[in-house]
Amino acid sequence: MLDTTELVKRKKAINMGVVFADPDLFLAHFEPWLEITAFISAQRAGEATAAADGVTPKLTPQQLKSGGVSAVANDALSAFAMTAALKGDRAALEKVKSSLLEKFGVDFPGAPAFWSFDGDIAEAVSLEDHVGQAAQKLLDGPPPPPPMRAKENWSAGLRFLEKARGSNFAQEILYALALWTRAKWTETLEKGVAFLAHIEDNVPILREALAESRNDEAFVANMLLKMAPAIEQDLSDEAAGFLRSLARRA
Repeated sequence: MLDTTELVKRKKAINMGVVFADPDLFLAHFEPWLEITAFISAQRAGEATAAADGVTPKLTPQQLKSGGVSAVANDALSAFAMTAALKGDRAALEKVKSSLLEKFGVDFPGAPAFWSFDGDIAEAVSLEDHVGQAAQKLLDGPPPPPPMRAKENWSAGLRFLEKARGSNFAQEILYALALWTRAKWTETLEKGVAFLAHIEDNVPILREALAESRNDEAFVANMLLKMAPAIEQDLSDEAAGFLRSLARRA
């Protein structure tokens, strides 16, 4: 029998570390999350059975380097890095990385997740690269000049939205992204409307979009959709349809 109860319990625990970008909480539940996901995957593949004592087995050094465990670790660490970036908390990210380095060495589970967040990428190609580069600016870089600020915030928001939707921690990332989106566009409304295109048309649209009180995926998508004309960002029919579908509420 699959131990889904334990899976839910451990997922809730690590969720809190991700959504609050709390390094101690995240680290406390990182390995237990890898253990339960690996164990359930093994059960589904017929490679493991529930232990008589009901205790989820620890992962061996070899298992920690396996493809399945690495994928889960990459996802969890990317999620934490994204929420830490949205909070501008470089110290939290460095604490997670240094703790894992100390315990496991340079090839710790999920190490590749940090490559895009740490490395110098001359030209971003993959979604991971775009997210990592945007995150580095949020963590370390000075804010872009006012004429470019709204456009860069819009671009970062889109990349984070795309990446979040493929994560096991989608809701946690999206909540942090919604709070960040609200803060950035409120700042634009209060201090940066002079740099928007067609101010007389787009300022009322911005106010209306910000009036939505829910901090979720629909709010983020709606902000991106409604503010694209304000920063003179052309959207393809496919991109507009994608955002429109996410912004639609039941």
